[in-house]
Parts: sequence; structure tokens; C-alpha cells
Amino acid sequence: MEVYSNENEQVDALRQFFANNGKFLAVGVIIGIAALGGWRFWSSHQEGTDKAASAEYQQLTSAMQADKPQTLDAVAKFASENNNTYGALASLDLAKQYVEANQLDKAIALLQSGLKDTKDANLQAVINLRLARIQLQQSQADAALSTLNNVKGDGWTAIVADIRGEALLSKGDKQGARDAWSKGAESQASPALKQMLQMKMNNLS
Repeated sequence: MEVYSNENEQVDALRQFFANNGKFLAVGVIIGIAALGGWRFWSSHQEGTDKAASAEYQQLTSAMQADKPQTLDAVAKFASENNNTYGALASLDLAKQYVEANQLDKAIALLQSGLKDTKDANLQAVINLRLARIQLQQSQADAALSTLNNVKGDGWTAIVADIRGEALLSKGDKQGARDAWSKGAESQASPALKQMLQMKMNNLS
């Protein structure tokens, strides 16, 4: 089981994977349920569609700049028109821009939309973690805790524990925060993350 020290690393890995392998993403869904002739036609069409979406996504997000609203609008339009993994990645990238501009409601709406656009468990985990952080930033601790329950996979245990502890501490539950951070520190987390969680526990004393 791969363990992630932060969601940014996994976003980069997912983005590279989909950029390199977009043409293969839908193959498994179709095998066994389509006639040979229909499969060949669909495969050719889907390959072209995925390549086009991948190229447009990379072009738009590379040009995105906070001081150029038209570039943000272009990414938003792409995200709304592509109900697939590329649309989800675009929503994730654009939400980051909105967070930096302190437009948290817009960021939340984008992330919630992005969750509906992908079935990739790792990408869903990243989006949910970002969403929980923003909810916590908005003093919505209960909403953040609920969102964290949607993050699946042992590789995310420590990061989930970190955010969960912060949410519980914001509610005045010091023991709950300690328990969450302790669980994260005992997981297969990176040394740096374990040290940070231990420091947080020490600061509670």
C-alpha cells in the first residue's frame, strides 16, 4: 500500500497518469459487452475524445493565472463541460486558485462538482481532503468530519488523522484530537508527518 505524505504529491501523480494513459481509461468498461464492430468504432472515437480532453486540459490549466480572469473562466467552462476525470482535475486546479483568493464558497462548489465527475478512488480522496480543509477553514468542523469519512484507503490514514484532529480540537475535544493524531502517528506515515503529529500531541499537554 502506497502511503502519501500529502495530497499535492498524489495530484501530480494522477495528473501525469491521466495525461499519459487517457486513451486506455474506458477500455475495461466496454470489454465483454460490445460486439467487435461496435467496440472498434467506440474505441477509436473514445481514444480521440480522451486525447482531445487531455490536451485541452493541459493547455488551459498551464495558462491559468489568478490575475487573468479570462483564464479562470476558460478552466471553469472546461470543467462544466467535461463530466470525466479531466473535468475533475480542472475543478481541483481551479478550486486552488479560489482558495488563494479567499473565495472559499466557489472552491467548495467546484470540489463537490469534481467529486461527481470521477470514479478514481485516489482522486476522490484528494478532492475530499481538500474539501475538508476548506470546510474547517470556514469553521464547519462537523461538515469536515463528515467529508473525511468519505476518504478511503489506508494510504491516507495519517493525513485524515491530521485534519480530523484539527476539526475535533476546534470543537473543544482535546482528547478526541489526541486520539486522532495518535492513530495517525502510529500508521505507516512518513517520518516528517509522524513528527508533526507528535508535536501537535505534545502541544496539547
